[in-house]
Amino acid sequence: MSNVTRLYHALPMSPEINCAVSAIDKAIADAVDAAKAAGLPQGLIVGLLHGHAHAQTHQMVTQ
Repeated sequence: MSNVTRLYHALPMSPEINCAVSAIDKAIADAVDAAKAAGLPQGLIVGLLHGHAHAQTHQMVTQ
């Protein structure tokens, strides 16, 4: 996704973190493209992504 802002941190991020960010970004973009090609409504795609983001946020704040 060419319109995604690169992550910056106070300390340099390791090449492993940059690689992991790129990999997850590509996986999400590929999954969204596949879902669109399969005919899923855009609202359902957004809802699923939002639900996973909410679940992960809940997991982070409760641990």
